[in-house]
Amino acid sequence: MNVQPQEPGFAPDEDPFKVQHGGFYRRWLSMFDDLGELRALVGRLEATTEEDWVPLWRAAGGQHEEAGDRLEAAGDHAGARKEYLEAKTYYAIARFPGEISPLKAEASADCARAYRKASRHLDPPLEIVEVACDGRSIRAHFRAPRSDRPVPAVLIMCGSDVFKEDRGWAAEMALSEGLASLVMDAPGTGENPFPWEPDSVRAWVAAIDWLAARPEIDAGRIGAFGISRGGYSVMQLAGTYPEMVRAVVAVAGHPFGYRLSEAETAAVVEARNRRRAFVFGPAGGGPSFPEWSAETEAALFRKWALSELGILDRITQPILMINGKHDHLAPIGNIYFMLEHGPVTGREARVYADAGHCAFKYYREWAPASFRWLKEKLSRLPG
Repeated sequence: MNVQPQEPGFAPDEDPFKVQHGGFYRRWLSMFDDLGELRALVGRLEATTEEDWVPLWRAAGGQHEEAGDRLEAAGDHAGARKEYLEAKTYYAIARFPGEISPLKAEASADCARAYRKASRHLDPPLEIVEVACDGRSIRAHFRAPRSDRPVPAVLIMCGSDVFKEDRGWAAEMALSEGLASLVMDAPGTGENPFPWEPDSVRAWVAAIDWLAARPEIDAGRIGAFGISRGGYSVMQLAGTYPEMVRAVVAVAGHPFGYRLSEAETAAVVEARNRRRAFVFGPAGGGPSFPEWSAETEAALFRKWALSELGILDRITQPILMINGKHDHLAPIGNIYFMLEHGPVTGREARVYADAGHCAFKYYREWAPASFRWLKEKLSRLPG
């Protein structure tokens, strides 16, 4: 009898002891062909503190990396790449939510190593580059299609706990549409030395200028794509540098300018504090996430909302916004707010009724569609 794999259920939360759409593992579900191994590993979890968490996921990553090494030695580059990417993803889970301790930093180094191995035989190749900004250097990943003339490009903007090694699929999708790409860690994460502050947008501006200076790139046809915090950042960049950022795709993102109702604020506060209950650092250490309150949410709005930064009216380029209706971290009111403010035409949105944060449940639909959309919008610009 042919038994079909069980589809994960849906619950918008941050419980790492469950595998479900909208839940903790939403960040990586689309990166696994078979969720059986992931479910088995989650079933073995006893705690999230790093002494228990990191060894479990690093061991799984190590097994796949070793399998990749064997296939690589046998000349099976496609098989090796698949194993290395599986290894990379398990290492990425091990380092969650980031390099907050020496052990997490080791897992992050594992992740980068496995990703470099997975990228050794790419054609066109992956180029590891340095983006200069204000005397600092940001390491990023660049790929461009083979072409006898300059091509459009997209800056792929990462979020708060998923780094550039986890966005290689986006670069692949860009290439499939004839777009070059630059994948860069968000400020405050990975190999981006800038702190997470509103003026850190200058790091994204520097990345756009870096792309524009490359001979492979048509400087008048550059777009941007971001997910979660990257979905916010792409909007901030669009309003900061509209003369160079010509089309954007924002998957989730918060805050844009939408003021949450009292009930929505209470739900966001509850969700964030539930997440705070899981400690991913050393046993006995403090929480991995800050305590949240209505006052915290209000302060976040004052500091970060596009409306408060004075850039809302500068966002006039084509925008595609995507999210799940049941987003517990970035309520979809942000999308409706952007639809209600700005040009009458040029703004598009897709809200999935039975999905959560970033609508990863429908990744296989919206991800390739996003890069088709970017190609169409950038190609229509005057030469």
